[in-house]
Amino acid sequence: MRVRSSTFSDGGSIPRRFTCEGENLSPPLHWSDAPAKTRSFAVLCEDPDAPAGTWHHWAAYDIAAERTALPEDACRHGGKDGLKEAINDFGRSGYGGPCPPRGDGPHHYGFRLLALSTDRVPRRCVECRAQ
Repeated sequence: MRVRSSTFSDGGSIPRRFTCEGENLSPPLHWSDAPAKTRSFAVLCEDPDAPAGTWHHWAAYDIAAERTALPEDACRHGGKDGLKEAINDFGRSGYGGPCPPRGDGPHHYGFRLLALSTDRVPRRCVECRAQ
């Protein structure tokens, strides 16, 4: 199972529109080959090169097991599609695009897809991350 985007290649630069200097939209993502017993998905976006340690840009969860993609700007479509979003390290819910400090050098951003064995992530699990 691997997550990909149609807007940038693995290890490539993320287009400006998906960063804090652009429109700050979540990129379109797609995946295949989920385990047979998957009941839902979660998508994470993290920056391991942040000065204070890994920076959590996005956590989308309760993504239906039937899904094989998220559209561009999934944050705006999350409610009607049933997915939810956790508080990121910017202190708000939703996607926060790449936004490295000026002069900090190159940062690498990882999008991870998790196949979960539960339909819904319990609220208390999400609240713990926000504290």
